[in-house]
Amino acid sequence: MPSSISNAYELISAGKFSIDQLTNIYNQTRVGYMIPMPMDAATLAEYIKKYDVDLDHSLVASHKGSLRGIALLGVRVDRTWITRLGVIPSTRRSGVGEVLSRSLLEQSRSLGIAFTMLEVIKNNTPAHHLFSKLGFYEVGELLILRRSPARQAIKPVIAESHRLGRNEALDLIGLDRGIQPWTNQFESMAHAENVSGMRIALPDGSRGSLVYQREKNTLTHFIYKTEEGDPELVAIALLSHLHHLYPRLDAHIENIRINDPHLLGFYKMGYVESFRRIEMWHGTPPLRSIGS
Repeated sequence: MPSSISNAYELISAGKFSIDQLTNIYNQTRVGYMIPMPMDAATLAEYIKKYDVDLDHSLVASHKGSLRGIALLGVRVDRTWITRLGVIPSTRRSGVGEVLSRSLLEQSRSLGIAFTMLEVIKNNTPAHHLFSKLGFYEVGELLILRRSPARQAIKPVIAESHRLGRNEALDLIGLDRGIQPWTNQFESMAHAENVSGMRIALPDGSRGSLVYQREKNTLTHFIYKTEEGDPELVAIALLSHLHHLYPRLDAHIENIRINDPHLLGFYKMGYVESFRRIEMWHGTPPLRSIGS
């Protein structure tokens, strides 16, 4: 990037702004985006806590006293995450996004971390091109799924079901799950409120588990596993018991990989695709399994 462009912007630590100010800046940058995802102050504060966003190493871009963009950096032991990158509509395609992204990679290196993750909405060609230019590479495609409450009561599949409290549920997530998207890593669930789970065993010997977060009107952040049997059937069994338990709640889950063997079960239980993200990495992932 030409130094004239990078020097045109003042980069200010997001830690110097209040949550209300950051919310206002962020929402201004989301106008006109493919998937805007606006936030209120309480939602942003929860997001910062849940995903280990380091405001001191997150950045706001300014030009001649006018705020032009924002980018947040999640920081964990051996990896960082670029998230909520946004640019004011009138200044898009002027290099602000690149300045912010490059600077967050520099922030990561200053912390001694060489591995950075992000997700970009599929078909957001300008953003995808930018991240590729900066050295990010694709590692997978992620689904965001939703389900509205069924009009008729869900009849649970015949199975032995055991509900799990928070500690038992988090213990399940602690098992080795390989490298997970940031939102689905152990730390994200450990920071979340109202985490519960269930184990299920079917008459044919199939068994599995599901961990989830219950928000006010929504079930979200599903972490699930088939321990024995057909993942599609185990998913149907788990979801039938879950939605029988919470018949009036919506469900919204994100960053499910497109090759997940449980997906057919989700679709058969009424889940539909909202949109897709492309998962991208920068650098070599750490040797240990992220999210374990």
